[in-house]
Amino acid sequence: MKTKKNKNIVIKKVTLNDIQELQTISRQTFFETFSETNSQENMTKYLEDSFAIKTLTKELTDIYSDFYFAILSHQIIGYLKLNYGVSQTEIKDSNSIEIERIYVLQEYHGQKVGQILYEKALQVAYIKKVNYLWLGVWEENPKAIRFYQKK
Repeated sequence: MKTKKNKNIVIKKVTLNDIQELQTISRQTFFETFSETNSQENMTKYLEDSFAIKTLTKELTDIYSDFYFAILSHQIIGYLKLNYGVSQTEIKDSNSIEIERIYVLQEYHGQKVGQILYEKALQVAYIKKVNYLWLGVWEENPKAIRFYQKK
C-alpha cells in the first residue's frame, strides 16, 4: 500500500513480542491527539493506566481483539485496534466488529495512513463475514469525526 507521497506502508499484526512498541505508539499518538484538551495530570494518569504493559498485555492476549501496526521504513507510524463479540465496548454483536482505535503519528496526518488502517478493518470484516463495522468517536476530536464522516 502506498501513501499519496508514494511511500510503502506495511500493515503488521501486533504480537506480545511487540508490547514495548505498542506502548510507545499508543502513548505518543494519544498524547498528540488529546493533550490540548486535557490537563497534564489527567493525561499522565490516563497514559500510565491505559497504556501500562499489564493493560496492553491483557488486551493483546484477548482472543476477541486484534492490533495492527502501520509501518513505514521500519518505523511504526500508526496502529489499529479491533474488537469482536464480547470484547466490544458497547454493542457486543457477534455479527459486527468494533474499531476501537485508529491512531496515527501527527507528522503522518494527511498521508492516508488512517485510510490504510481503516481499509485493513474492512478487510478483516470481509474475512470474518460480519454484517457491519462500528466505532465511537469522542465529540472533542473533530479531526476523527471528519475522517469517519467521509467513510
